[in-house]
Amino acid sequence: MALAITNENFKEVTATDLPVVIDFWAEWCGPCRMVTPLIEEMATEFEGKAVIAKCDVESADEIAMQFRVRNIPTILFIKNGEVKDKQVGACSKDVLVSKLQALL
Repeated sequence: MALAITNENFKEVTATDLPVVIDFWAEWCGPCRMVTPLIEEMATEFEGKAVIAKCDVESADEIAMQFRVRNIPTILFIKNGEVKDKQVGACSKDVLVSKLQALL
């Protein structure tokens, strides 16, 4: 299961040598609901190899502002604390996996 990122646990969740994937979403967002099952599958498939997390932009607005997230879903691919890639809008699982594998 993907980790839920909040303003309070953000630093702890992202303090890792593993690649971090953050899905910025909101409950009312239709395309976000399309991406959620893909993110959950990736959380299972890449357990121990990457941190897969979800960040609700309404409850963790500080983090969304920090990364200048303006559209959702926005999925960030982070390595060593640096955003290496991102996906804005819904896409296939193959696209997401490919972006993550580039960081492994």
